[in-house]
Amino acid sequence: AVQQGLRMGMILFIVSEIMFFFAFFWAFFTSSLSPVFNIGGVWPPAGIEAISPWGLPLLNTIILLSSGASVTWAHHAIVGGFKKDALLGLVITIIFAVIFTGLQGFEYVNAPFAMSDSVYGSVFFMATGFHGFHVIIGTIFLFVCAFRLYLNHFSR
Repeated sequence: AVQQGLRMGMILFIVSEIMFFFAFFWAFFTSSLSPVFNIGGVWPPAGIEAISPWGLPLLNTIILLSSGASVTWAHHAIVGGFKKDALLGLVITIIFAVIFTGLQGFEYVNAPFAMSDSVYGSVFFMATGFHGFHVIIGTIFLFVCAFRLYLNHFSR
């Protein structure tokens, strides 16, 4: 009964997170596909210099996808009973997460717009900020898992 409750709680948490991020994507696409008069009728809004997706955002996407591959490797190593490989996979994932967070902070500091710069800035900083927060929480969770793996708390 406890495992079933934990499983259902995790499912509901994931569904709520999907709905949360869906709302931000909805705001972005609504504003970009049908820009209103008070932002100049164009997207990005008049006076906003958009960040090129081919620079730092692309690098951060590659880092994030790579961390997904390394944590999957760690999971399969745990299931296979290969503790050293699992620990290495978790450490690599944590390093990727720290790099991602640092680069996102760098992007925030150097962004040519602020949160108060129309709907563009507010949606950008809210969506990427909450995603960055998720990465930080995930990094803490993975650090705890790596420490527990080091202490032999996991079995196949």
